[in-house]
Amino acid sequence: MNDTEPQSHAGPTIIPRPEHGLSRADISSNALKVLYRLKSTGHQAFLVGGGVRDILLGHHPKDFDVATDAHPDEVRELFRNCRLIGRRFRLAHVRFGREVIEVVTFRSAGDGVADDRQHSDAGRILRDNVYGAIHEDIWRRDFTVNALYYNIADFSIWDYTSGMDDVASRTLRLIGDPETRYQEDPVRMLRAARFAAKLRFDIAEDSAEPIRELGELLRDVPPARLYDETLKLFQSGHATRSFERLQEFNLLQYLFPHTAAALASDETGEVQNFIREGLENTDRRVHADEPVTPMFLYAVMLWHPIRSLATRIQAEEESSEIEALLDACDELVSEQQDHTSYPRRFSTPMKDMLVMQLRFENRRGARAHRLLNHKRFRAAYDFLLLRARCGEADPELAEWWTEVQTLDPGEQRKAFSLKRPPRRRRSSRRSSRPPKPRAAQ
Repeated sequence: MNDTEPQSHAGPTIIPRPEHGLSRADISSNALKVLYRLKSTGHQAFLVGGGVRDILLGHHPKDFDVATDAHPDEVRELFRNCRLIGRRFRLAHVRFGREVIEVVTFRSAGDGVADDRQHSDAGRILRDNVYGAIHEDIWRRDFTVNALYYNIADFSIWDYTSGMDDVASRTLRLIGDPETRYQEDPVRMLRAARFAAKLRFDIAEDSAEPIRELGELLRDVPPARLYDETLKLFQSGHATRSFERLQEFNLLQYLFPHTAAALASDETGEVQNFIREGLENTDRRVHADEPVTPMFLYAVMLWHPIRSLATRIQAEEESSEIEALLDACDELVSEQQDHTSYPRRFSTPMKDMLVMQLRFENRRGARAHRLLNHKRFRAAYDFLLLRARCGEADPELAEWWTEVQTLDPGEQRKAFSLKRPPRRRRSSRRSSRPPKPRAAQ
């Protein structure tokens, strides 16, 4: 049996409460309510997945998932605040205010391929609603460190693989045959890169080896799902390390092909430096609990490909610099949709933000002055600062736009060479007084 093959016949290794570091004090009170309610009604109930892993690592998990032998309809009967979701994977969400506890039913999985689940010709899972026992449910889990079950009945941890050892050695290892598991769900390759970046784990050699060869399978994954995974990779506080892992395993090309091509021809390191600086800025914002937006992320990733295409369009069509930039934005954003779908509510303001980089160069007149009140000004200004730090925008220009924001309105007008205050428009409304009555005819 493979080292990561679930011990379905021999049973799990059970680590009693005194021999592990997971305490109920580290678990959300709402997750405990769900666990205890399931247990009190005769069901098995386990905390499972990242919550167990993170507590063992000394982290404070944000999400807590529960696994049980209760079917989704049974879970819904136990909790009034429960909603069943999902078609591909049917599961229950038990809501406590803003906190949602996800409850999944043990699923049957056999050896991961030869079972009753529905697969595509390439081996990808299409349907997985066949319920089973806990020793079969292990196949739902991707990595050993995500397959540790905390039993609320006696506070022990059940380990069907090498999960506890891999947590201790900080190793990310797929359960079962890596090639088969990647074929089942190609997104597991991106998850391997993400967890390795997030946890600062090494990927086990046998789990890492097939990734470069099987990366092509990601082309068959719906762009909307890849978009969701992209946000998890780059907007969770470990964007720079995720970027490094994606490059290491040649996976970036399946998310941002134009960016990967720009990096491949980046002889001076300009593109690499710009992206890393932009991602480090995103990480700082996440760690400071400041908002981040896909608009800025995609601008960082696509800026150099868009700029290169705009230069070519301007030369070939003799269009203005701004027109060429807009055309380049439209073309590349449209092509990006085939890889990671990018909602228009982010792509449209991104275009505004990038065009403003050209408009920042003009510092005279009312049009330049109006940029200060543009709804994209702050994002565009932050992007200008990023470009200045990387040496592709004049630092003096960035300093000027920084200083002008601190001036009072009168001084701002002088800075933009506006001599006269704007004239007040005369109201075109008629007097509100009622008209005088006309004399009777």
